[in-house]
Amino acid sequence: MSRDDIVTPSTPPRMADVAKLAGVSKMTVSRVLAGRDVSARTRQRVEDAIDSLGYLPDASAGTLSSGRSEFIVALVPSLISSNFADTVRGLNDAVRAQGLCLLLGDTNYQVEEEALLVRTLLRHRPVGVMLTGSVHLPNTCKLLQQAGVPVVETWDIPSEPIDQSVGFSNIDAAAAMVGHLQARGYRRIAFIGGASALDNRGLQRRRGYLQAIAALDLGEPRLLEHGDSPITMSHGGEAIRRLLERWPDTDAVLCVSDLSAFGAIMECHRQGLKVPDDLAVAGFGDFEVSRYCTPTISTVAVDPYRIGLRAGEMLLASAWALREGLPRPRETARLDYQILAREST
Repeated sequence: MSRDDIVTPSTPPRMADVAKLAGVSKMTVSRVLAGRDVSARTRQRVEDAIDSLGYLPDASAGTLSSGRSEFIVALVPSLISSNFADTVRGLNDAVRAQGLCLLLGDTNYQVEEEALLVRTLLRHRPVGVMLTGSVHLPNTCKLLQQAGVPVVETWDIPSEPIDQSVGFSNIDAAAAMVGHLQARGYRRIAFIGGASALDNRGLQRRRGYLQAIAALDLGEPRLLEHGDSPITMSHGGEAIRRLLERWPDTDAVLCVSDLSAFGAIMECHRQGLKVPDDLAVAGFGDFEVSRYCTPTISTVAVDPYRIGLRAGEMLLASAWALREGLPRPRETARLDYQILAREST
């Protein structure tokens, strides 16, 4: 199912719409939502109508006299990542000036967990929603579009955005790093990534690596996939051992993140390998560890704070347009990345 198949109504579905579709009264719908006694057949009809329409009971209406929330929802795949923490910090700085606060959710790289959080938090009628990435369950997209709430997808540039987006091309950035390694004289270049299909940004970096290897005529790809998301330093250490066992003549490796690159470099030290003399190692993300590692790690730098700040500005602009009855903006903000050449390459 593509996003083009999703019908977006002009207003979110109401209890009256559920009642009409189910062929019951609004009171019966209310009783089903409250968990009160109704016949099993009637309950099923109401629940089917709720699922079909994507109806979300307004949990905030009973607690806020204005019927309006005062928060932005931010969903990130990992709370232990400093990059995602910086994105949230940027978002918070943008919305705090308007007297709003954040509701933060950790999806653990699981689209099912994201779907559950979206369904739960939309009941509180947030001012806007910031998502990380562009891969979501179809029903998540449907709920967000039917709710009519401003949405910004971050860290990716989706081909079919739910609403608006701010990010960069992970494919282009990874390919640019391979180009940097090739320009430094390396020819037997490998890629270390995770083994999980849940990290779409990691998969895009893998794709960028493969495209660059082919475009630069650097021979057969050397792919080593190890570990579930989020990728940590320990994953990098084990991955570099496996990589060198399989391709001992590798002269450079691009790691899916700086954390993985740090683990790989530490393992090289343990094995008596010199970086970059025996093996060049590059990372991705410009984490703080990349600047204080010995040697310092060449990496792809992005600005996670700016991603969050820009996302907040876009959500606020959409919320203002909604309140004023004006057309909402539909913007894709493509941010720059930078190849930082340091000691490890």
